Amino acid sequence: MDTIYIKRIYDEPSDKDGYRMLIDRIWPRGISKKDANLNEWNKEIAPSTELRKWFDHKEERFDEFAKQYREELRPKEDELNRLKTIAKKNGITLLYGAKNSKMNQAIVLRDILLSKC
Repeated sequence: MDTIYIKRIYDEPSDKDGYRMLIDRIWPRGISKKDANLNEWNKEIAPSTELRKWFDHKEERFDEFAKQYREELRPKEDELNRLKTIAKKNGITLLYGAKNSKMNQAIVLRDILLSKC
């Protein structure tokens, strides 16, 4: 079974995290690259700058954000398959910087990856 976790980059790293991947296009404020304890910073899988700015973490825009982000990910099938492979081998934790733990790109990406099982 695939192990796909999501977690804020500001949360303490854990041995259970597996492969730690930051999926933000911009580096999160207030955390050093050393303290992030990343395996990878994947800017290409992150929402586009335009979509991120439009969403602006407004809850009423989340459904449309999720729809548009899914569209952005559609041509990135090879990258999504790579993430699935990592999840199957080591487990993966998708890290994000947003404050809202219920409405962010990691939720959408995890759902997409899980639907590919």
